[in-house]
Amino acid sequence: MDLMGKRVLVTGGSSGIGLTLARSLGARGARLVLAGRRETPLREAGQALRAQDVEVETVAGDVADPAARAAFLDAAVRAFGGLDILVNNAGVVRAGRLESMDEAEIRAMVEVDLLAPILLTRAALPLLRASGEAMIVNVASALALVGVPFYAVYAGAKAGIGRFGEALRRELAGEGIHVLTVYPGATDTPMMRSNNAGPELGFSKEPVEAVAEAIVAGMIAGALEIVRGGEARAQMLETNRTDPAALDRRFLGLKPALEEAVRGHKAL
Repeated sequence: MDLMGKRVLVTGGSSGIGLTLARSLGARGARLVLAGRRETPLREAGQALRAQDVEVETVAGDVADPAARAAFLDAAVRAFGGLDILVNNAGVVRAGRLESMDEAEIRAMVEVDLLAPILLTRAALPLLRASGEAMIVNVASALALVGVPFYAVYAGAKAGIGRFGEALRRELAGEGIHVLTVYPGATDTPMMRSNNAGPELGFSKEPVEAVAEAIVAGMIAGALEIVRGGEARAQMLETNRTDPAALDRRFLGLKPALEEAVRGHKAL
């Protein structure tokens, strides 16, 4: 896909992967609608992009709110006459033992990480069909591919969005709308600042710029999915497929240190 002139809606666009991806897309001539919950960082992100001659609109709102989702799409129509690319990037996380989580925390992850992107995609489909050459980019997580202790709810929600994207890609095949699913590993973003797990526990943080550039390259190439983490991630995926008990034993040894390191990981 040629990104020049494409009309792109990015949720979670005020920081992290969303904002860095927006910069990369804008540098390639895309026209952007940035959506996010935090009005001040979102406004500042828009101002910085405009200073780089990027066409951008910002819309503050919670992706879990139906009225906000409608406002995101209305902004794309009002500013650019339609939508070519939807990037479902907004996400929240709370690590910890399942029995220690509040129901509100569990619901937030399921609603923001899984239900909201499904409903936003459904609402966006008429606009995407009218594009003639459209794309949906779903940002899942490497934890959707290999379950890690103390991330059961987050992994479940992200695995759900991964399979949603795969099934929807096949549902929309031949209809002018491509679906790309992204599985980032630990990425150096504000969302990860409260996670104290390091490489020895499987959390080697990758620069956010590298993840964003990989997503853009995948969009241009029409990739089906992007899995970050290099050879180490590939080996873990293979082990999880062929000998999952081996990973169980590995995580058993890591559990005390891992639980302590991710105890405070929260971005809701």
